Amino acid sequence: MTRRGLHPFLVHDGPIPFAHRGGSLEAEENTMPAFEHAVALGYGHVELDVHLTADGEVVIHHDPTLARVFGVDRAVAALTMADLATIRSPGGATVPRLADLLHAFPRLKVNIEAKSDDVVGPLAEVIRQADALERICIGSFNPSRTAAARAALGPGLCWSPAHWGVARLWAAGWGLPLPVGFPVAQVPLDWKGIAVITPRFLRAAHRRGIPVQVWTVNDAPMMEHLLDLGIDGIMTDRPTLLREVLQRRGQWRAG
Repeated sequence: MTRRGLHPFLVHDGPIPFAHRGGSLEAEENTMPAFEHAVALGYGHVELDVHLTADGEVVIHHDPTLARVFGVDRAVAALTMADLATIRSPGGATVPRLADLLHAFPRLKVNIEAKSDDVVGPLAEVIRQADALERICIGSFNPSRTAAARAALGPGLCWSPAHWGVARLWAAGWGLPLPVGFPVAQVPLDWKGIAVITPRFLRAAHRRGIPVQVWTVNDAPMMEHLLDLGIDGIMTDRPTLLREVLQRRGQWRAG
């Protein structure tokens, strides 16, 4: 598809490879070692999730509690950064602040899901303070959080819609005259048994200048299939594998 009018976050020579949570099948997800691993592989885009601590810090973590990754059944929202500094993953990592990631990798493009209503305002402030708007994309299953981020950060924000926005685009592919307008569509392979990524869906998106990025793909045959269809980005927990697939096809471009 044409690059004209694309947000800077979306500009890439070929399909964009994303390390999902830093590459959660190759490193401890959403930790600095995971992001360091992705960057060392040549990734210029990562996906992550954020929560707000009890003392107002925006931290990178997926679940409401630390139980699954850190083995500590305590809620992130109930802990301060000082509390989190005392907690280690099995591999020795801590829960990182988003501000620290943005500072450590000033060229890295970061796809963010806000995991609570309370984190949206502080998240916008972290992005402003880091002067990182052009390298951020925000999406959420909760459309009100994305709307709040758009209101806080203005028209320069790259964002992806939730279910109803994607459904309108899917229906537009069948000729329904529905309004569709967003910078990028980040979607799963299917939704409740209905295939989302189809040639018809991709044509509808590309006719409107909307790139389509898919999550989360962890096997090579599906990666190949999606790339053959003309997908614009793939999020994976296996960044080494996706890089190998793209290299075989001559489509790997380091970030």
